[in-house]
Amino acid sequence: MNITDTRTITITITITDTRTAQAMIMTTIRSARMGMRTMALMITHTTMPRTRTAQATIMATIRSARMGMQTMALMTMTLTAKAKAKATTTTTATIRSAATKVTTTITITVMRIAELTALLHLASPALPIGAFSYSQGLESAIEHGLIHDGDTAREWIASGLTNVLARGELPFLAHQMTRWRTHDAAGLAAADEEFLASRESAELRRETQQMGWSLAQLCTQLEWGDAARLATLNAIKPVSQPTAFAFAAYAHDAAPDAALAAYAFSWVENQAAAALKAVPLGQIAGQRIIVALRIAIDTAVEKALATSPDEINTFAPQLGILSARHESQYSRLFRS
Repeated sequence: MNITDTRTITITITITDTRTAQAMIMTTIRSARMGMRTMALMITHTTMPRTRTAQATIMATIRSARMGMQTMALMTMTLTAKAKAKATTTTTATIRSAATKVTTTITITVMRIAELTALLHLASPALPIGAFSYSQGLESAIEHGLIHDGDTAREWIASGLTNVLARGELPFLAHQMTRWRTHDAAGLAAADEEFLASRESAELRRETQQMGWSLAQLCTQLEWGDAARLATLNAIKPVSQPTAFAFAAYAHDAAPDAALAAYAFSWVENQAAAALKAVPLGQIAGQRIIVALRIAIDTAVEKALATSPDEINTFAPQLGILSARHESQYSRLFRS
């Protein structure tokens, strides 16, 4: 085993029976820790003698990877097989036929503990940016009878995640991370201005501006990132929450998919907390909502990463109308 850096583990093994290797690798992937995703697994070469060495070696390699690793594809062909995944994961298998043996090199990119703890911090409700004071239209949906129990709250939050966040805010966040990486100051400012203009109501615009300003101040006071990019962040006024979050994620060297997952989970958790107070719901009902949307978060991140800047869509008329009505709602707990 060779650990080439803090994220990559490379291991070379010899397999002399690819028929049994299929079952071995499938079992290995399925038993790997939570957080790993297998989108495709196909092994077609099945004519070589047996071996028992592959299972233990591959199992040890994948189990040594930390939670957050994702396996997007693993394809084994007669002579060569390559699989590539994005962001936090790269899995590559290369097979060369030599009479009765096959040599396979597997490279796995894993999430570092420092990256994980940084994202937990950014997604934490304890982050002092005021997220707890906003419901993003949920309180107005309750007022108009669209939400009245745990099931309708879950459906509302799931719809917001799938139809609003995954199509607009999350892809915008991903592209802002790319701009922070290249330090495209003009692109960052222009994209942020366009994002602010896309907010459906004055409340939602003030919300992202306030949270963006608070997060930018936190980044500055904690001296996250380099001086040049911090100066760029502080020059964007007003600044949206996704742009400030993208800066913080980049400053901690977080992978885009992991950063988007943290952002989406924080949003879902905050929505569930708002439902607990405003419907009201019990604690277990709130936890059921969060658990039910784990896979939806995964899907939303995948969709966002595949969305180009020109495909970003913030069209949400019902949310805009409800948010506008919330501004004059008689009784309110939340600022949006």
